[in-house]
Parts: sequence; structure tokens; C-alpha cells
Amino acid sequence: MKRTLFTIIALLLAGYTFAQTDTSGRSLYRATPEKKTALKHTKLKVSFNFNNQTLNGEEWLTAAPYFYATDSLILDAKAMIIHKVALDQNGKQRGLSYSYKNDLLKIKLNKTYQKDEAYTIYIRYTAQPEKVTDKGSLAITDAKGLYFINPKGEPDKPMRQVWTQGETEGSSCWFPTIDKPNQKTTQEIEITVPESFVTLSNGLLKSSDKKGNMRTDYWVMDKPHAPYLFFMGAGEFAVVKDTPWRGNVPIEYYVEKEYEPVAKQIFGNTGEMITFFSERFGYDFPWSKYAQMVVREFVSGAMENTTAVSHAESAYQTAGALADQNYWEPIIAHELAHHWFGDLVTAESWSNLTVNESFANYSEYLWLMHKYGKDVAEYHLSNNTLQYQHRPNDFIKDLVRFGYDSREDMFDLVSYNKGGAILHMLRNYLGDAAFFAGLTDYLKTNEYGTGEAHQLRLSLEKVSGKDLNWFFNQWYFDNGNPVVNVEKSFSRGKLTLKVIQTQSEDLLFQFPLDIDLYINNRVMRHTVWVDARKENVFTFPMRKMPTLVDINPEGVILMNEQYQKSWAEYLFQMQHAKSLKSRLQAVSAPMEPDGKDILIAALKDPFFQVRILALQKLANYDLNTKEMAIVEKIASSDPQNLAKSAAMWVLATSKDKKKYTPIFEKNLESPSGAIKNAAINGIARTEPARAKSILEKGSIKDFDTDQLAGLSGVIVDNQMEQYLPAILPYFIYYPFFEKDNPDTAANFKKGYEWAMHLDNTSHVELLAKSLKEIAKDMENPAAKEMLTNVLEEGITIKRGLNQTESVKKQIKMLEEIKGMFKS
Repeated sequence: MKRTLFTIIALLLAGYTFAQTDTSGRSLYRATPEKKTALKHTKLKVSFNFNNQTLNGEEWLTAAPYFYATDSLILDAKAMIIHKVALDQNGKQRGLSYSYKNDLLKIKLNKTYQKDEAYTIYIRYTAQPEKVTDKGSLAITDAKGLYFINPKGEPDKPMRQVWTQGETEGSSCWFPTIDKPNQKTTQEIEITVPESFVTLSNGLLKSSDKKGNMRTDYWVMDKPHAPYLFFMGAGEFAVVKDTPWRGNVPIEYYVEKEYEPVAKQIFGNTGEMITFFSERFGYDFPWSKYAQMVVREFVSGAMENTTAVSHAESAYQTAGALADQNYWEPIIAHELAHHWFGDLVTAESWSNLTVNESFANYSEYLWLMHKYGKDVAEYHLSNNTLQYQHRPNDFIKDLVRFGYDSREDMFDLVSYNKGGAILHMLRNYLGDAAFFAGLTDYLKTNEYGTGEAHQLRLSLEKVSGKDLNWFFNQWYFDNGNPVVNVEKSFSRGKLTLKVIQTQSEDLLFQFPLDIDLYINNRVMRHTVWVDARKENVFTFPMRKMPTLVDINPEGVILMNEQYQKSWAEYLFQMQHAKSLKSRLQAVSAPMEPDGKDILIAALKDPFFQVRILALQKLANYDLNTKEMAIVEKIASSDPQNLAKSAAMWVLATSKDKKKYTPIFEKNLESPSGAIKNAAINGIARTEPARAKSILEKGSIKDFDTDQLAGLSGVIVDNQMEQYLPAILPYFIYYPFFEKDNPDTAANFKKGYEWAMHLDNTSHVELLAKSLKEIAKDMENPAAKEMLTNVLEEGITIKRGLNQTESVKKQIKMLEEIKGMFKS
């Protein structure tokens, strides 16, 4: 979900506002759920009715009063039929009185139980997930807990499967529990499925018992974890076994059989990740196995179910795409890191979600730094931070929020991206030794329990000896970030820098700020302390005005930098700065005619993503022979496939594109999807009929979705309908491309109109699915109006078709979607 359509939407809608809940400072207070009862152990026996999309369940729930004596038990149980409730004493059952209303099962116990006096309740029930009324969030788009995919096993639909999604409180849609993050319980589960299915759940598979054409798998989880982390998944998956970690922790990947050959290419770094995080966090991986399952129609990107992670189908990639990059690898690292931050130590309440999600987000950076180096990691962190900075309504939200309207509101770019950037600042302030020792203390102190931001602070203070209240008050319990401008002057051997905080918020920030001063091609780094006031003035003795003054060169401080530089300064920065942030800043500066020199300089940058950014911008310039030679060299010999591909796109749009036909021809059979895509595009610019022939011989499975979107011109011009399902969801966003990418916008608009002229209900269903996932969170009137107009265009086209029953159905669907975007 973080790739393809949703990546492009994030970029396109960066300037558009989404619904946000302004809860900072409200009198509303969301308390940590009171623990009247402590869960101890959960035993389940479940089977499925695929026709009715229901679950038949039996549960033995062992619990005890947490502190105060009690004679009752209240469980969350959403949209269920409760058949029986009884006290279970060594297998002997004694009926108990209960009431079931408003998704709460209230049980009267047989007596008053004292603190730590355990009892076991038996419940027989039917779960009805299709009757759940809870709603999802931007990060988790649905909340019915249990999902039947293609339950009738229709051949033209995804593989029949069933899976669960517990966060935030979805587990109580398929078994009664106290569905709160501050509860922990061990578990065992018997899952009865068709014999052709394989199953996955938390913990270890202890036994399988086949009876006729059915089989019951018995899974045991012997360490406690939160109810929202319970998982089961089943279907005709291939199970790919990797080398066990340290010889005794199984590592497995559950994928559809079609993707079995590439499963290790997608997930194969898992074992190395476990080792890395165990060492980095100073705490060995604490669980009995690590399995990952890719499911269809998932409601999130991925989910950190303890020992049994679920991934969206976006994790699936072609061999050609994997030859260029594994774009899902940061998400794999993210979910694994949760097995320390989230599963081992769980946020005590959703208000403190940062101790789960901010750490998982930052762990993406940690892994990329370890595996691929600083530039790759910094580029990823920079993109994450920019996503937050492009959502100004998020600036008013504290990282720790006790006044949210809905717990689902917490799953936003503040808890994830901003929180990760804050941890990066904290690490740099404390130093690696203190920061990671503090994390180890936090994990060991709170293992198999819960944590919150205060406990994190206490662990870091305990290790470092520093008072961190100022940092947590500023970054965790308040909102916003500094917006900084710099005024510089030089007089009498003294450089004066005035650092001005210009943010509109009343709150001012204090922070350490690195400043690089370049004189005679040498750089001197100074670290100054910016106090929490509007203006801070710093002076530096020197003989002349520096060639360049570069503030926050490593991008450590989460701030918006308004300091404007000349083209000469940006060119110097591009040529001499060592940090990625400074180089990206130079190549990303708004370009005018003078900016071409900066882009040409960027083509020699050691990091391929900087070269790609420069190539993308150079497509808008007329390049001379010498400049085209540099581009041609990248297209021919760059070690990075994505950079070669980007250079080939520049060649394909040049005046002398026919000159480069040999390069395009040579790469038509490249194992790299990006290079092959660029080669076809190049051929399409010179020999459209041949490009059509090449695509006609291929299939939708030969290309990554983003690659097909890049070939939309050829596909649309030749109305190659076999590729339409993959790229149609892009087409509806054509208005958002019109300003910066008019050619792309024209292709997408033409493709959208072509699709609307077809009598194909599945096409409209594709559009409905993608649009519904953003409609409920978009509130900007301009963006809504743009999409409403596009939908109206589609409705108008459909009304001009022969009014078959299917066309009438399509019009109705488009009308319903349009209604979701009306202000």
C-alpha cells in the first residue's frame, strides 16, 4: 500500500489537505484502559463457514482480577452470536449468567475472585465479521477483524483465503477478549480448514490432525502478547522455508505459488535483519519463529502480528522489478522491528502509539544504513520527513495525544514519520552509545509488558545522566516544528549569522544546530545552541565571507528551512557538500535557466538517486552535445539500473532520439524491468508499431505496475486492454499531473476516457476500491472538486453507452463514489 498508486497519490496530493483531528490541548482525555481484569491465557478452537463468511468458535479464557476483587468479567465481542457461557473447572462446565449488548459480553462469575485468583471461562460463539460496524483509518482502512477473500473460490478472482487483522481492536471481531493494548496473554489455537489449505498463526505449529478432507492445525504461543497481535491466516499458499535464525528459530514465507520462485528475493534478508536488530537493540529476538504471509485485499500495508506478519499484495514483485530494487524491504524491516517495539513492549495506550510506530519507522533507517550505506538511509529518512512536512495540518498534533476523537486518528504521519525523525534527533543529541543503551534498558525493564513515552525518557536519562524533560516536552508532548531563516553579514573579520524562527505557532524551539562554513574549498563545522526565542545571533571570526553557509547540513533537526541561496551557492553546494541533505537541497532547488549547471554537476554525484533527480529535471532542458554525451554514458554504463533507465528516458525525449536506437535495442531483453521499460519507451518514440508488437507479445505479469504506468502512452494509443487493470487506478488522477507533467496527464486522461467507454464492471470496481481508500480522509475542497469532475466525466461517458444492466450498475457505482467527495 506504500507503493504504486498510493506512492503517487502521496506525491500528487502533497499540497492538498486531508482531514485531521485537532485534539492537542483539548479537555477531552483518553485514559489508559483500566485493568480490572488481567488476561492470562486464551485457548481457541475455530472453523469457517465460507458461504456465510462466519467463524464457529470455542474459547477457554483464563483470567484473574488485576488488583481489586471482582465477581464479573466484561469482554469485547463485536457482532457475535453467543451460544454458551460457562465456568470451566478442569473440564467440568458450570453455566454462568451473562448479558450481551452493544458489542460487550458481561459475565456474572460464580463468586468474588481476589487479586491473582485465576478462573477459566468457556464461550461458544459465532463470529459475523460482515456485520461489524467499526470503521478503519488512513493507515488501516477497515476494522472488521476477519476477512474472507473470494469465499466461493471463483476462478477469475484472487486465491480463496481467510485472514485476520487485529489492530486496533479488531481481534474482538473473531474471539471475545479484552481488546486493549495494555492486556497480555499467551495463546493456543486449533484451526480447522480444508485439507488443501496451509495455516499460519502466532507461535509454533505443534500438530496437524487430518479428518476426511479437513485438517486441524494446533498452534501454541507460549509468551504473552496483546490481543490485537493475534493472527490466523489460511489458504493454498506455498511455504518457502529459509535458513533458521541461529539454527533454531524457523523463518518462513507464505506466498501464492506463482511467487514462490521470488519469495527469497523479496524476504531473503530477514535472517540478517533479525541478527542486526538483536545486536543493535541489545536484546536478542525473543520469539519462537518468524513467518511472513502475503494476503490479498489487505486493509493496510503490513501488520506486525507476533511471529506471523501479514503483508499486502503490494509486497509481490516481478523478477524484473527485483532486479532494480526491493521496494518492500523497508516495510519488512519495519514489521520486524515491531517485534521489539510493539510486540515485546507494547504501547500502554493508543495515545502513546509513538513507542510502537515511531521506532518501527526509524528502524527502516537503521536497517538501510547497515545494509546499503548512509546515502540510501538518509534518502529514505528525508522522503519520510518530507511527507510529514507536506501535511501542514499535522503540525498542530502532539506526538503523544490524550485527546484524540478516535483511536484510529493516531495512525498518521505524526506517529510514524515525524516520530521517526524525532528519534533521529534524539540519537544524535545523546550519541549512539547512550541512545542504544537506553533502548536496551527500556526493553529489558518493560519486556512482555507495556510502555509509554515517559518510561522511554526515564530509561534514556538513567543511562545518559542527562535531563531530557525539555526534549520530550518540546517534541513528544507538544506540536509543530521550527521554521528557520538565516540572515548573514560580514564585517571587520567577523561573520554574523542571525537564526530566525519564523513559524506562526506561539511555541518556539531550542535545539543544537550544525553550521558548515566553506572557505577556500575547505569546510569548518560549528555546532551552536539555538535558544527558544525568535532570534539567535552567532558570530564567527574569519578573514572573509564564506563561499557557502550551510545550516543543518545533515538534516538532523526536523525543521523547515527558508534560507534562500543564489544559483552560484547551490552549484558550489552541489559540487562540494558531502552530506546527502545538502546535495538533495541543491538538486531540488526550483530550476530556472541558470539551474542547468547544477543538474549537470549532479549527474556526477556518487548516489544514484541524486543522478536520477537530475535526469528527471533535465528532461525539461535542451542539452548540447557534450551534455547529451554525459547522459548517454549513464544510459550505457551506470552501475544502477534505475539511473540507467532514467537516462534512457532522457535520450528518448531528445531531438536526436533515433541516434540512440542501438541503446534501446540492446536493452529490450534486459533482466531489469526499469531498463526494459525505458527501452520499449524509446522504441515507441521512434517506431510506435514495433513497440505495440513488443507489448502485445507480453502480459501484465511481465511488468511492475509502475513500469506499465510509464508505458501508458503506448498502451492507451493502441488500446491494449490486457494491461488496463494494472494502470487504470492511475488514470483518474490525471488533473493532478496537468501542471508539472502535461504529457503524462494527457495520456492518463485519454486512458480514462477509453476505459469509461468500455462496458466493464470490474474496471469501475477497481476505481471504486482505490478512491474509497482516500475519500474519507480528504477534506480539501479543490482536490475534492477535481476528482468529482473526473467522476462526472466518466458518468457522462457511461450514459452515452448502450444502457445494459451492467452499464447501469457502473453508473450507480460512479455516482456513489462521487457522493463521497462532495464537501
